Amino acid sequence: MQFSKFVVLPLAALAITACESQAEQEADMAEDQMEMQAEQSAAESGNEEAALGMTEAQLIDADLVDADGNDLGDIEQVRRNAMGTVEGLVVELEGTERYVLVPMNDLVARPETDDDDMDRDMNVQTTQSARQLAELPDAEMPAAM
Repeated sequence: MQFSKFVVLPLAALAITACESQAEQEADMAEDQMEMQAEQSAAESGNEEAALGMTEAQLIDADLVDADGNDLGDIEQVRRNAMGTVEGLVVELEGTERYVLVPMNDLVARPETDDDDMDRDMNVQTTQSARQLAELPDAEMPAAM
């Protein structure tokens, strides 16, 4: 019986993968590519402040929240212009699979208000509502490899 588990599980995984459309597979690969780029960029920038008094690693670990502290999305990547200046944050909107580029001009750092968290993490607060964020165009995703 033990042998059958080793045969059935890979076949089930293969069947699930086969059910995904080509577009879904490409979207997954683009998301993975963006995450790898974000992690690599954060590692390269080290402890250098990127924006809002936070390092790049702190920014991609932060949540995007509104003025009441409600979670609006997860910051996935820091986008820089050709001069290396941070121009916006790529955010996966809460409850969706959409990524938008949120410009820096309406963002501020905000201490996380979770009482269980003793290490004083930071979030990023926006002046935009969830509806306004949803109206932003989709962020440009990296090409899948």
